[in-house]
Amino acid sequence: MVEHQDETRVAYDGVVELYASMFAHGLDTRPFARNMIGTFAELVRGTGNPRTADVGCGPGHVTALLHDLGLDAFGLDLSPAMVDHARRAHPALRFDEARMEALPVGDGALGGVLAHYSMIHTPPRELPALLAEQARVLAPGGLLLVSFYATHGSEPVCFDHKVTPAYSWPADRFADLLDGAGLLTFARLLHDPASERGFLDAHLLARLR
Repeated sequence: MVEHQDETRVAYDGVVELYASMFAHGLDTRPFARNMIGTFAELVRGTGNPRTADVGCGPGHVTALLHDLGLDAFGLDLSPAMVDHARRAHPALRFDEARMEALPVGDGALGGVLAHYSMIHTPPRELPALLAEQARVLAPGGLLLVSFYATHGSEPVCFDHKVTPAYSWPADRFADLLDGAGLLTFARLLHDPASERGFLDAHLLARLR
């Protein structure tokens, strides 16, 4: 796990300014993703615990959106350069360097976890442990919204992401992994791709049992 995460960290450290310029306003033209995040925020507020982690927060634009939607949101990212950029871009919010398989958050502390295309670089064999860690930090009834690239096939597919290798997943297989981590998927949205890769965009909303 450490080797591929080190490669991912180095890759994202090297593209911070370009990545931030490309995606700072990316949700403006992605209504499906934007509205799923809005639904997620509304449901998290309804739990009475608005504390929410944006795991793999990158330059911090989605963390800022969660804050604007009324959540006590903070961002965590593997890349120190991304964290530095997010702190400069959004000085009123908290951003820390962290690995998704070892979140610096207490058990059951959060009402919500958002993983916006941030698990896509995780090799399939390591994803169950990653999802178990997201479940660990959620309070009972807490919510996870995970977005990823979906494939029509029956197996995850490795592809050449522009930053570093990534994986697309069959939505049903991903939902099964969530179930194995104690998270019940109760809403899902799959839609035509926003990029030239040809994969579907998938958003799964799950609740900790």
